[in-house]
Amino acid sequence: MFYFLLPTFYTYNFILVAAAIIPAAFLMVKVYRSDRLEKESPAMLRKLVIGGVLSALIAIVAERALSMLLGIVARGSGAHDILLYFVVVACSEEGAKYFMLRRYTWNSPEFDCQYDGVVYAVFISLGFALWENISYVVHYGFSTAIVRALTAIPGHACFGVFMGVFYGLARKYANRGEADTARAYRGLAVLIPVLLHGAYDYIASSNVSGWYFVIFIAALFALSYSLVIRMSRQDKYI
Repeated sequence: MFYFLLPTFYTYNFILVAAAIIPAAFLMVKVYRSDRLEKESPAMLRKLVIGGVLSALIAIVAERALSMLLGIVARGSGAHDILLYFVVVACSEEGAKYFMLRRYTWNSPEFDCQYDGVVYAVFISLGFALWENISYVVHYGFSTAIVRALTAIPGHACFGVFMGVFYGLARKYANRGEADTARAYRGLAVLIPVLLHGAYDYIASSNVSGWYFVIFIAALFALSYSLVIRMSRQDKYI
């Protein structure tokens, strides 16, 4: 009974999943094509996307544990929202991305150009966003796919750009034997995305005018785009 509805059901869900995947795939292609010197292997790119998905699963566990702790130590506190967005969410998600990024790429022989750091971090971030987006869109529908295609997906890509810029610098200085400088840039590769991610979520969820959020994401997108263009043009072997 009602078997005639199955084709419609599967078609609708296919459209939802496609709507969730296409924005992330589009940005991956754009960043990949900007790699001028030596493009990464398909095997590496697949591994990075899978790493991004795994980082999303790690972040879910970390966020739940930190949320329970936050409920105990900061319930009713004025600092609750700041701790929620900057520590629970941003640290969990960007920290998980960085963990998988370093695990899969730091010692890879393919990591021989500074711009590679941007490619790696963006692919990890978009793998994360891909999994997160599918979950949101399947639960909340096509309208959510449109909104996230214009905000959350590019947002994760931007966080990945900043992570990748500092990560590439860290690899360059590590290759030169400047361990302290490399360590500082690795720290910035986590800290800057955490601050940007926390600010993104805090502004999006606060009661301030929506124009503040529009201005913030417009500036974030413009700066990230200019960084990609600049890093691509100035890329060099490290």
